[in-house]
Amino acid sequence: MKLNSLSFIVLFVACGSFVSMAQNPKARSGAFALTNANIETVTKGIISNGTVVIRDGKIADVGVDVTIPSDAEVIDCRGKWIYPGMIDAGTHLGLVEFGMVSQATDVSEVGDVVPQVKAMTAVNPNSAAIPITRVSGVTTTLVLPEGELFCGTAALMNLHGYTPDQMFAGFEGVVLNFPRTGKRGSWDRRTDEEIKKASEKITNRLNDVWEKAVQYHKLDSATNGNMSYYPEMQALLPVVRGEQPLIVIVNREKDIRTALRWIKDKKVKNVIFSGMAEGWRVADEIAKANIPVIAGPVLTLPTRDYDRYDKGYANVGLMKKAGIKVAIKTDDDNLNYRNLPYHAGFAVAYGMSREDALKAITIVPAEIFGVADKLGSIEVGKNATVFVCDGDPFETKTNIEHVFIDGWQIPMESRQTALYEEFLKRSPGLKK
Repeated sequence: MKLNSLSFIVLFVACGSFVSMAQNPKARSGAFALTNANIETVTKGIISNGTVVIRDGKIADVGVDVTIPSDAEVIDCRGKWIYPGMIDAGTHLGLVEFGMVSQATDVSEVGDVVPQVKAMTAVNPNSAAIPITRVSGVTTTLVLPEGELFCGTAALMNLHGYTPDQMFAGFEGVVLNFPRTGKRGSWDRRTDEEIKKASEKITNRLNDVWEKAVQYHKLDSATNGNMSYYPEMQALLPVVRGEQPLIVIVNREKDIRTALRWIKDKKVKNVIFSGMAEGWRVADEIAKANIPVIAGPVLTLPTRDYDRYDKGYANVGLMKKAGIKVAIKTDDDNLNYRNLPYHAGFAVAYGMSREDALKAITIVPAEIFGVADKLGSIEVGKNATVFVCDGDPFETKTNIEHVFIDGWQIPMESRQTALYEEFLKRSPGLKK
């Protein structure tokens, strides 16, 4: 079928309109001056009626007596607050789009020893959950793989970029799902004997893999790195040498104690505990071992029927009180990572100081991940990853008004804001 010139023009305009509407709003870079704000620096107190200057992706200046560059776009934040971007220390963001469909999930790989599989390479930068999370002030997340034993390598990701490489925030760590000794839930119908045998089997497997990794390290050192390629052992090599952290996922009291002994016996040098649902029961021992902890979710039920209803809420605060460096993660199977500030808020309501809770979602995870020179607080020279809000971010009534990631002003739109606007201004639809 041939098109006349008028038909072609109409089709071209229609296609152009469709493409234009399909385009997502773009982030903007440049020089910005956020003025007249209350600035929660996290590490250096609160600055009243201050200014944050953003240039070349960095915080160029911060304070009260700040010279605003002539080329900077001024954003009046009078009556508003500026916070550093929040860091969720444990998510599946970008690995899971929605559950129950295998094609929409890339959170695990086949095999129980796959440390060479990197979460960073599997992250989908176009995940609909990313804009939903970042417009809530959560700008950076640790993306964790799932699976048995050495299930992959986690990556810290900023929530802006077209590719995983652009999103990468400078930290990776091998994940170890430490062997569990108890039932996995109310649905677990195994007998005590079956549980014991399964635990012994996976523990023996763990020890065998670790011993093999140690031997690989010795041979690699003796041959000046001329070993034949063995991807699993190559990935474990920096962990054995203490050059890269081992993120140990462990939750139950008995398993935490066993993990502490295993780490000591195997002389593992660089460890981060994650999960820690019953960390409060072993807090003194963890503090003595000087192991940093990523705990969460806070909004959770007690692990035992006879525990107080609020033990999950109080867990993070109790560990902090014991002297543990503790960060908070949501670890939410429903992808509600935007609720990170409310996890911190519940920790405050049940015993943690607000200052410590704020640090647990900003500077503390940045320190644990070795990126505190870039993220976690508002200081000159750090990455311009901040958000502006009209109140306390721990309160649900607070609105996030501006978000910057590495100096890019992020559009405050997501699938949910689009749906909100659509149905707020909906037309009547079908006529009667």
